[in-house]
Amino acid sequence: MNKEHTQFPKVIIIGGGFGGIQLGKNLKDKEVDVLMVDKHNYHTFQPLLYQVATGGLEPDSIAFPLRKVFRTQKNLNFRVADVKEIQAENKKIITDIGEYEYDYLVIATGSETNFFGQDEIEHFSMPMKTVPEALNLRSLILQNFEEALIEKDPEKKQALMNFVIVGGGPTGVETAGALAELKTHVLIYDYPELDIHKMNIYLIEGSERILSPFSEEASAKAKEFLENMGVTVMENIRVNHYDGHLVTYNDTQTIHAKGVIWSAGVKGAMIPGLDKAEVVRGGRLKTTNYNLIEGYENIFAIGDIAYMETKDYPHGHPGVAQTAIQQGKQLGENLLRIINNEKPHPFEYYDKGSMATVGRNKAVVDLSFWKFQGFFAWLTWMFVHLLFLVGFRNKAVTLINWIVNYFSYDRGSRVIIRKFDRDRMTEEAKPV
Repeated sequence: MNKEHTQFPKVIIIGGGFGGIQLGKNLKDKEVDVLMVDKHNYHTFQPLLYQVATGGLEPDSIAFPLRKVFRTQKNLNFRVADVKEIQAENKKIITDIGEYEYDYLVIATGSETNFFGQDEIEHFSMPMKTVPEALNLRSLILQNFEEALIEKDPEKKQALMNFVIVGGGPTGVETAGALAELKTHVLIYDYPELDIHKMNIYLIEGSERILSPFSEEASAKAKEFLENMGVTVMENIRVNHYDGHLVTYNDTQTIHAKGVIWSAGVKGAMIPGLDKAEVVRGGRLKTTNYNLIEGYENIFAIGDIAYMETKDYPHGHPGVAQTAIQQGKQLGENLLRIINNEKPHPFEYYDKGSMATVGRNKAVVDLSFWKFQGFFAWLTWMFVHLLFLVGFRNKAVTLINWIVNYFSYDRGSRVIIRKFDRDRMTEEAKPV
C-alpha cells in the first residue's frame, strides 16, 4: 500500500475490468488507500475479442496496461496476482504473491464461460473470454485450413472446414458474421487450392431467436443479414455433446466439425471464501441495492459477478459493460459516504441500449426511443466501441485497422502466433 496514506481506510479492488477501472478512477485523490489486484497487467476490451480471433485486430489493440490507466493516481497501487481465497473474518485476501488486509473489499472479477457442467464440451470446444483464448481460436481456425489442404479423406476435410458457434447472443452473432466475411473476402484468396465455398458456418441458439434480449425486429434483421452472408442459423436447438469431431444436437442429429466456438453463456468468476454469500443463477453474488454482498458489512460486488434485484430488473441487471461502469461509479461515491458515516444511495441503472454488428455495413441497434439497422447502425456501433476503448493509441490503431480492412476487404492479422495444441494445454492445466 502507499506508505503516505496508511492512515486512510484500505480499499482492495479485485479485477481490472470496466467496473474495477471506473471504481478506481472515482476514488482518485480521495482519503482512501486503494490496491487493485488482477491476474493480468492489462484491461481487456472484451466486446472486440472476436475480431482478434478472426484476424481483424491484433491483441494489443484491445488490451491496455492497467498501470498506465492509474499512473497519475497517487493513492492507488496495482499488483499482478491470482486471488486464491477471501478470509472475511480476518479482513484479508490470500494471493499467490502474499496476503493483503483491507477495510473494504470490492469484487469486480467479471464472468467466465459457462459450460453448464458439460465436461466433454468444455474440453473440446473453444471459449472466447480472454485474449489468450481469442489467440487460441485464431490459431485453430488457420490450422484447420492448413490441415484441410493436405487432408485426403473427404469427410475429415469437410469437418475441418465446418465451424459451429453455440450461442446466439451478441458474441455468437458477431463471430458468425466475422467468419462469413473471412470466408468471402480472405480465405478464398489465401487458400486457392481449397473449395472455400464448402466452408460451412452454423450458428446454434437454444432459445426461439438469436439476440433474444434485443427487440424482435433486431433479431429478425440480424438473422436475415447472417443468412444472406451464408451462415446457417439454427434456433430453438440444444447442443447435447461434442467429442472433438461430432456435434450432437436435439439428441440424435449431428454435424461433423473440428471447430466449435462456445458462447452459450457465462457465470460469475467466483473466489473461494464467501461462505455467507448467496450465489444465485449464473454464479452471481446477491447484493443489496448499493452493491453490498448480503451477509457481509464491508464486502461489495459490481459488474457481471453481482446480482441485484430491483423493481425494473427483478432478475438482475444485464451483464454488459454499462452495468459495470455505472455500478463502479456509484460504488465509488457510496464508499466515501459509508466511510463518512453517511447513508449510501441506491443504485439505479440507466439502460443506454443494445447493439450488435453482423458485418460490413450491417448492425442492429436498440435504443429506448429508436430502433434501427443497417449502415447507420454499423457506424453507430463503431463509434460507441471506439469511444469506450481504453487509451488513445488503442482507439487510433483500431480505427486505422478498420479503415484499411474496409477498403481492402482484407484481414491483416492472419498469423499463427503460437500453434494451438489442445493436448499440450490440457496436460499443462493438470495440478502438480
